[in-house]
Amino acid sequence: MTSVDEAVHGGPDARGAARHDFSTNANTCGPCPSALVALQRTDASRYPDPRYTALREDLARFHGVDAGRIVIAASASEFIARITAAVAQQGGRGVWMPPHSYGDYQRAAAAWDFASVLPDDADLIWCCDPSSPLGQAQDGLQALIDAPLPAQRTCVLDLAYEPLRLEGSLGLSPAQKDRVWQLWTPNKALGLTGIRAAYAIAPRDAGAMIARLGRLAPSWPLGAHGVALLAAWTGTEAQDWLRHSLDTLRAWKREQEALCAALGWTCLPSVANYFCARPDMPYAPRAAALRDAGIQLRDTRSFGLPDHVRLGVLPPASQSALQRAWPAAQP
Repeated sequence: MTSVDEAVHGGPDARGAARHDFSTNANTCGPCPSALVALQRTDASRYPDPRYTALREDLARFHGVDAGRIVIAASASEFIARITAAVAQQGGRGVWMPPHSYGDYQRAAAAWDFASVLPDDADLIWCCDPSSPLGQAQDGLQALIDAPLPAQRTCVLDLAYEPLRLEGSLGLSPAQKDRVWQLWTPNKALGLTGIRAAYAIAPRDAGAMIARLGRLAPSWPLGAHGVALLAAWTGTEAQDWLRHSLDTLRAWKREQEALCAALGWTCLPSVANYFCARPDMPYAPRAAALRDAGIQLRDTRSFGLPDHVRLGVLPPASQSALQRAWPAAQP
């Protein structure tokens, strides 16, 4: 298991971006054209509104909630760190997270000396659907959300990959969503992960926590480009483009799973634009040779899932590159 002090992520490394980067979960149909135009037109010579008034109203209309429930964040990771600090300030000391989950939940909890506990004893509960790294519907999600939540207990539902769900639906009622913090990071769905921008929708009657998060926030957590990205996300053009891109991703995913099976890999089920697989030979000894061939996968040991890799769905040309490079990769 990777040390919680060491942040492990997919994407570019010291050598830059791999030509065929399967290691992230961005929408590889992107970047979204309307979002890209919005970024190109952004005036970066001025500060954005420090209260993000218009942006929060746009996001609130998009989700059908009150603008007072929108909390702007620099990124999902920044919000994870900030809400963990807020729970700790309230005296929270116990955290629960899925067995395989994003490492920043654990890193933030460790920074505040949280102990891993059962959900009933947790002051902070992390959920993610579709899950990471597996891309699966989270087991027991509705039961966790429907369980009595004491006033001091905070439950966060990470919806980073909900816009990239290729099968099924979240299946939560509006009343269930109103009981949890919903964390949204549209840069993945728009294929623009280099723009760091996120937001959360607070539960109903969460005014005290909203205020605490505001006190913990840096000034201007979003720059002008982050504002432009989130504003574009709420537009009809971006949503139409995203809907059409999911059809392409479904077809590419079927081809990629078939390729992995032909290589002798065991693919795990997934409802999202990524999946985990167990290669026929260990990945780590072959990672350097694959990187030299322009291919990067995501080793899932840091997720607590040894002997597997996670693969974002890439176009057929990248799949062919993997098909050629894997048998030739030497440890």
